[in-house]
Amino acid sequence: MAPRRAVQLSLKKPTYAVCVVGAEMLVNVHRGGRGRGQCRVCVAGARGMLSAKLSSGHQRPRDLAEHLARDVPRDAKTFRVSASSKVEVLMAYDPRRVTEPTGKAHWPLDANVDVVISVDTASKDLNDLKVKVSYFKHQEDDPLGHSMLYLTAVDVSLDVDSSRTGKVKRHRGDKKTWRWGPEGHGAILLVNCDKDSRGSLEPDLNRSQLVSLDDLQDMSPIVLTCDGPDELFDRHKLVLSVSLSDSRRVRVFRARAPGGTSIFDYKGVLGPQHLSYRVERQLGEREIGFCAEGLTFPDADFSGLVSLSVHLVDTVALPEVPLFTDTVAFRVAPWIMTPNTQLPLELYVCSVTDAHGSNEKFLDDMANLALKANCKLVICPRVENRNDRWIQDEMEFGYIEAPHKSFPVVFDSPRDRGLRDFPYKKILSPDFGYVTRELLFSGASSLDSFGNLDVSPPVTVGDTEYPLGRILIGGSFPKSSGRRMAKVVRDFLAAQQVQAPVELYSDWLSVGHVDEFLSFVPTSDPKGFRVLLASPSACLRLFQKKKEEGYGEAAQFAGLGHKVKRSINEMLADRHLRNDSFHVQSCIDWNRDVLKRELGLAEDDIIDIPQLFSLKGAYAEAFFPDMVNMVVLGKYLGIPKPYGPIINGRCCLEEKVRLLLEPLGLHCIFIDDYLSYHRLQGEIHCGTNVRRKPFAFKWWHMVP
Repeated sequence: MAPRRAVQLSLKKPTYAVCVVGAEMLVNVHRGGRGRGQCRVCVAGARGMLSAKLSSGHQRPRDLAEHLARDVPRDAKTFRVSASSKVEVLMAYDPRRVTEPTGKAHWPLDANVDVVISVDTASKDLNDLKVKVSYFKHQEDDPLGHSMLYLTAVDVSLDVDSSRTGKVKRHRGDKKTWRWGPEGHGAILLVNCDKDSRGSLEPDLNRSQLVSLDDLQDMSPIVLTCDGPDELFDRHKLVLSVSLSDSRRVRVFRARAPGGTSIFDYKGVLGPQHLSYRVERQLGEREIGFCAEGLTFPDADFSGLVSLSVHLVDTVALPEVPLFTDTVAFRVAPWIMTPNTQLPLELYVCSVTDAHGSNEKFLDDMANLALKANCKLVICPRVENRNDRWIQDEMEFGYIEAPHKSFPVVFDSPRDRGLRDFPYKKILSPDFGYVTRELLFSGASSLDSFGNLDVSPPVTVGDTEYPLGRILIGGSFPKSSGRRMAKVVRDFLAAQQVQAPVELYSDWLSVGHVDEFLSFVPTSDPKGFRVLLASPSACLRLFQKKKEEGYGEAAQFAGLGHKVKRSINEMLADRHLRNDSFHVQSCIDWNRDVLKRELGLAEDDIIDIPQLFSLKGAYAEAFFPDMVNMVVLGKYLGIPKPYGPIINGRCCLEEKVRLLLEPLGLHCIFIDDYLSYHRLQGEIHCGTNVRRKPFAFKWWHMVP
């Protein structure tokens, strides 16, 4: 509650003051000179719990300890207060020292009783409310004198969608703070990072003026109530303000006329280089509409919270005196990733050509997969990808959401190879936003590509719930000097708060991406998902079993004319391959422990997918197409064809994976990506990207 201000009364002449609806004013009725100085107009916050109506007794608030000098009859011992019917009178006192009077008895005139008044509706005319204080020597005597206070009530309130219903409602509670949780409060601001005008070349937030009326739908509404006699505003003004730091993160627009029908009817009034705005109030105008857009996402130097204030200012006093301030808080909506368990909406893939020809067959396979999953296929042509096929590495799809609006946002990685312009030039569009983070002092490493960025399904770890899952990134082994994702990207991901990142160990891989050893698939059981981990040990056990069954001569890479075949016997006898597998397994096992601890997983939540790796120098590469590096479209899995040993007409690796996954209701579709992707150290997941349905859960309901 804002501190109460006080108004001084006089026996010699009436006192005139302005009172704000819903605020409290302290009326000084005591003798003595313990004051803070005269205040002609007094306004403050909502009613305090320690104040009471005339008939109630409560402990006197400490914030009323100091008062102004008084004009009180010399012999007065008691007082009585009367007021207009629209003025509520409350008494604040210490019940341990003051006995509440009954009947016609008066209140004792000492420093232990204070008079607090408030009003609930705006005045129709100037000075149309009054408060009368009468002073007495004894209870039955005639009054020794009277003090008159004439009030003009003005309704000033800045309101936003604090209740998060999608509509602005008048709110008399705490608007200055923002609270998480289903019972929380505080408005939400979307970063206006889409491009609503197709003729524009940049996101809407880069423009200080509207480029489309559709842009208003991305903004959060604000309503300023300014009800009261028009004459009052001849001597007072309303000023909207924002702090210097917040001015870089929010922009506010106002319609030049109610219900503007053109982009030229709207002007920016707060934002960069605009810290305050004198509100232009028309005669009889009781409500003025504004709208606000976010200009930047939460980051290492920005918590996501911004505030706007309105001030009622007395323009007659010199210097001008702010009489009342109302402040509202916003939180900028975070960028949210979507896991494989969310339904697919669009599958992106690139059309490329190289020395082995085009990837037309792969595109056909993706089209069939998308058709099965009822998912739209988007093919990025060569003129836009410049023969860069690694579309997962270039970008990550997510979304932002407020109660009034939600839209997808693509996060463009710092990688910047052939596809570097595709997210900005082709995906940025009406209701499709764009965000990126740039590396200022160094070039991007392989770990800055977004094949090294994933997110788990919702999990619970002990007593902590992560209803939007947890972001997973790859980096170096703890306390080592290996490769890590760029700090600017890590800071951005952590600052979103709602998907607390976990850093895994991926630097043991040549490319260094988490999608090379990890994936999530949806299931229909109560858990809702399984974690797939690449497992050299599982592969060696499978091969050993097949050898013992008499299939030792069955060969890996059968059917690939340009690849040397390796029999099961040869692979099991290859000391280097086995040692490499043991090393890789130890790296994956370290990550397994981290995943179990940080995602609250049990051993049954993890499925080991047979996969061999070999070392090239100090780093590992998949020995055959990496089956974990799959694309997940609902229950349909596009899995790299491993070209494993053929036994009884079937690939034993494919059969093993089917046995592991299809009982969970999943459909395994093995796709040949060897020439187009695997030989270039990538697989299907690296060469595809999926935009998914947002979570039904509202991020503001969680408590980070």
